[in-house]
Amino acid sequence: MNKTVSIVTPTFNSMRTLELYMEAIICQTYPHHLIEIIFADGGSTDGTLEKIEEYRQQLDFSVSLCQNPLKTAEAGKAVGVGKATHEIVCLLDSDNILPDSNWLKRMMMPFEDEQIVASEPLAYTYRREDNTINRYCALVGMNDPLCMFTGNYDRYCRVTNQWTEVQREEKDCGDYLSVKFRADMIPTIGANGFLIRSRELIDNFEGDYLFDIDVLWELFLKKPDLRVAKVKTGIVHLFCPDIKTFCRKQNRRIMDFLYFSDEKGRKYPWGKISRGKIVVFSLCCITVIPLALQAVIGHCRQKDFRAWAFHPLACWITLWIYGWGTIRGLFKKEAATRDGWKQ
Repeated sequence: MNKTVSIVTPTFNSMRTLELYMEAIICQTYPHHLIEIIFADGGSTDGTLEKIEEYRQQLDFSVSLCQNPLKTAEAGKAVGVGKATHEIVCLLDSDNILPDSNWLKRMMMPFEDEQIVASEPLAYTYRREDNTINRYCALVGMNDPLCMFTGNYDRYCRVTNQWTEVQREEKDCGDYLSVKFRADMIPTIGANGFLIRSRELIDNFEGDYLFDIDVLWELFLKKPDLRVAKVKTGIVHLFCPDIKTFCRKQNRRIMDFLYFSDEKGRKYPWGKISRGKIVVFSLCCITVIPLALQAVIGHCRQKDFRAWAFHPLACWITLWIYGWGTIRGLFKKEAATRDGWKQ
């Protein structure tokens, strides 16, 4: 295995996680001379830029920094991919921590199969030392609990005992699953440690924003025989430190979704997701009991009372913020502001 890889990472006041992010990459056994890291920064003021410069001068692999004037992670990915020079692009957020030293080597191995266009971890890594919300997100395999009801999540969920409910053809290749999706739907695949062949990525997106799931959707429409590897490993996602940040991120998610959908910036067929499933989610939140049962099922599979106790609250917060955001969007749609943002 001697393929080169460009790790593209958007940053914006990312000092909370940057050192952990970099330490995990430095420890990788994959040859460092085959790696380049491209940071696309949205205007950090917390020391992120200075820390990146320290790494650039000290490390034995290429580290570069470019500016992301539009600030969003999707815009940063577009800028970073435009600068990538290697055979494989790895989309890695600054709050993603590689769980072990062989992670990159394992993620690159599936590309020996020419039919494999991309690879992604099968799960989020659960760690007892993480905070309650991060443990919860790792256990349910998603950052948005609505996806548990729509079924289009893409990481292993301890409630459903599946990594997705989207129909697919799946072959077990030992260290990874080789997956072929149907033409009408794919899961929310494409972020938090997602690797893809550079040429396929560059040829299938244009514009100022790279919505990773949209790129993969269009790629599969053009080349339905391509396959994705779900590698039997995880990745740590330090999603948020507290409930306030969870609310802020959910609000950002619904505001950006409504704004970019209205501006015709999105291509993934979100409209194909059954509204009935969203109604079921709403009813479960109102009646509470189904949420409690899900938490009990999850707790039986991985005991962590505090993390599972957050499940009903996460659903209630999501219902309220998405509901209010949708109503507000009927009158005015705008992207969430990044003023004062920090990771």
